[in-house]
Amino acid sequence: MVVELRVLGSVEAWVDGLAVDLGPARLRCLLTALVVEPDQPVTADRLVERVWADRAPRGARDTLRTYLTRLRRALAVTDEVRIGRRAGGYVLTLDPAAVDLHRFRRLTAEARTTDDGQAAADLFGRALALWRGEAFAGLDGHWISAVRTELEAERVEAELDRTDLLLRHGRHHEPLPGLVTRAAERPLDERLAGQLMLALYRCGRQAEALDGYQRIRSRLADELGADPGPRLRRLHQRILTADPTLTTTLDTPSDTAAAKSATAPPTPPRQLPAPPRMFTGRSRELGVLGAGPEADLMIATISGTGGVGKTWLALHWAHRHLDRFPDGQLYVNLRGFDPGARPVAPAVAIRGFLDALGVAAGAIPSDPDAQAALYRTLVAGKRVLVVLDNAAGAGQVAPLLPGGPPCAVLITSRNRLTSLVATHGALPVPLTMFSHDEAHELLVGHLGADRLAGEPEAAEDLLRYCAGLPLALGIVTARVATDPGMPLAVPAGELRDLSTRLDALDTGDELNARAVFSWSYRTLGPATAKLFRLMSRHPGPEMGGSAVASLAGTPAGTVRPLLAELVRAHLLTESRHGRFAFHDLLRAYAIELADRHDTEADLRRAVHRLLDHYLHTAHTADRLLEPLRDPLVLAAAVPGAVLDRITDHRRALDWFRTELPALVGAVGLAAGHRLDEHAWQLPWTLVTFLDRSGLWTDYVATQRTALDAARRRDDRDGQARAHRLLGNALGRIGRDDDARKHFGEALDLYDDTGDRVGLARTHRAICWLLGQRGRFTEALHHATCALELFQAAGHRSGEARAVNAVGWYHSLLGDHASALRLCESALALHRELGSTDGEASTLDSIGHAHHHLGDHVRAMACFEQALSLYDELGDRNGKIESLCHLGETRQAVGDLDAAARAWRQALSIMEEVGHPDADRIRAVLARTSGQAPVDDP
Repeated sequence: MVVELRVLGSVEAWVDGLAVDLGPARLRCLLTALVVEPDQPVTADRLVERVWADRAPRGARDTLRTYLTRLRRALAVTDEVRIGRRAGGYVLTLDPAAVDLHRFRRLTAEARTTDDGQAAADLFGRALALWRGEAFAGLDGHWISAVRTELEAERVEAELDRTDLLLRHGRHHEPLPGLVTRAAERPLDERLAGQLMLALYRCGRQAEALDGYQRIRSRLADELGADPGPRLRRLHQRILTADPTLTTTLDTPSDTAAAKSATAPPTPPRQLPAPPRMFTGRSRELGVLGAGPEADLMIATISGTGGVGKTWLALHWAHRHLDRFPDGQLYVNLRGFDPGARPVAPAVAIRGFLDALGVAAGAIPSDPDAQAALYRTLVAGKRVLVVLDNAAGAGQVAPLLPGGPPCAVLITSRNRLTSLVATHGALPVPLTMFSHDEAHELLVGHLGADRLAGEPEAAEDLLRYCAGLPLALGIVTARVATDPGMPLAVPAGELRDLSTRLDALDTGDELNARAVFSWSYRTLGPATAKLFRLMSRHPGPEMGGSAVASLAGTPAGTVRPLLAELVRAHLLTESRHGRFAFHDLLRAYAIELADRHDTEADLRRAVHRLLDHYLHTAHTADRLLEPLRDPLVLAAAVPGAVLDRITDHRRALDWFRTELPALVGAVGLAAGHRLDEHAWQLPWTLVTFLDRSGLWTDYVATQRTALDAARRRDDRDGQARAHRLLGNALGRIGRDDDARKHFGEALDLYDDTGDRVGLARTHRAICWLLGQRGRFTEALHHATCALELFQAAGHRSGEARAVNAVGWYHSLLGDHASALRLCESALALHRELGSTDGEASTLDSIGHAHHHLGDHVRAMACFEQALSLYDELGDRNGKIESLCHLGETRQAVGDLDAAARAWRQALSIMEEVGHPDADRIRAVLARTSGQAPVDDP
């Protein structure tokens, strides 16, 4: 078997040309910790330090043994690599020649000891060809960073030594392109600068060689306050005087080839990389690009988050339209977000374009502006496509734009490049996530329909947790495709667990989700980066500006530019004006970063500010929905919490509708951080909105959390309140036995604490539950108890509601005249107190009494008034009752069509909220239309 372990780039293992799945980053870090010292024992403590640094988990040695077992299992495909134990630690046994790191060191050692300069240069070349990127790409930690730095120094030294040999033997054309790039990356390296100057001079570019000297001289003076060393100064002087000893007399094959190419007629450049092998979806974006005018200059900016498929779209479109650009295609990766290199300077990119367009070295001007002008001159009037991939910003792109038609330019970037749209009329093509159908098509294309059909649940989980990100889908399909025996349930299970979600999106090379996201994250300023991390603590699918400001602990105006930076970098989506959302995978990445970089105390303070934002704003909004509800006594909001300003009922209702997912999530967040006061108070603020909206599942869930929090605090009043409200919610969904148990607990607790108002509210809740089940006499008893308790406590709004309840049950028991008298007195009290909710429910009761007294006109008028008030309140629950009653009255007067309309409207709301009486209304509608009852669809 041919075994290769590669660490000069991403950490990989290959056996007979097939990749071995090494698993997540920690396992690859463990392999690295062993492979740098093959056949040498490494102690367990040292391995723990190398793998986890100062973030070792509790029981790290046990975890290490588990990781070693998993690594042995991964490498079990070959007998040539073994992990064993010796005295002193764990040992990786293998042939060092199987490791690219050790081959690199052996080849460079041979190169430095051979007397044949040409052979030595070739040995260095073979050694450097082993590098595929930065060593251990995608891994982090103090030890990894230290070894990586050491290896990078070795690589640089080998490059410099090889270049010296090439220059010594007249092969100056070979290293020149790389020298230009590396000099831009290491502008203070005098040895490198000298090599570039000599190569330029020997290629007939004396002016550029001298310019290079001036650049490094100025840079050294500005940054170090020093002059170039004597060796570089002597070289500069020799170039100035055209010292004949600088030129080589060797006529090498490279020189001959260069001379021939200089006299050959230029051919159109064909620089496009290969198109993606399999391309899915993007029909809308392709249509937008295809609609661009063929006769005019088209500049299109394809923007989106990392891994969304920007380059694939650009290359797919470019290859489909090659016939439109017979004069050539230019391509440059501007490396705007490449962690291993600086962004390509426009001057460097232009120089590359000039070389591709066939400009002889001696004909290229030294001034960068003159080079740009020459570039524009050469492509003017030609049908050339320019693809500027991975741009950092508009400033990097603008100098590379042709001067006019019929050229076309495709630009990809993680930034929006809005200024290009404004100044150059660029066509914006924002890329969003794949739709479910597009993502499914991609999975089918890579794995086949039969594979997905065999595990439909796992396939759906892959689609759900990859959340339409092409990169994530591509990584998952690559893992499965390279291991035909792997069930889809394996990556699906890893994706389902938030703690392993990003590990599942790791193929073992540099193209993994963490690495791709990090390229955008590293471009952020410190304040924006911290905000990105803190926002991961938000519990909802989207968040408003005040919530974000609360997390940051700064005024809303301060975070706006930071949010704009995150949106421009496509690390955040502005879903609608002032609302921001994470992609699920970016949220997982932000959570990891926060756990790594922010202290637990900082994160807890941020969560506390966020919860205070929601608690205090929700309390204000609830008071506007139900002004007569007894308010909570809240502790003052902590400094840094930013509250939304809500001034009327409509805004309160809109705020609750918008923020509900975040509010429900905030209840769980409070419980998770043991902020128990928030965990019971926040559910209380949601009761009015949840009940009126018929959102009883959320009502039940939040009150269960409130009850648990009150128990932890040993807060008997809080427990009683939660039991009562939980009984209300369970009664709404027909769980009567559970509701009665909670009402019983509430009565006992209120009785113990002497809270007569709490007792009254519980009796009123019990009477409603009994009444819903037709037990009207018992319901009347509890309503009367509630009335007496409210009156004794002097609680006038509670008294008004209880009087209405007593009247309502008199009506249900057949005493409609008494019901009318009682409910009219309740209506007067509600109107005096300004209780719109109480007025609506009492009008419904009065309408019911009028109906049964035969005054159908007054009954319908009462129901219509109640419905109008319920609409104003946003109370769907109350609206259901009044619509059902209105239907009965319209039926009684013979208007069956109008009755059916009212019942259908009620049924529509019932189906939305899961109302337990929906079947009864279906049956009524079926009887009214003369049909048998139909099953629930």
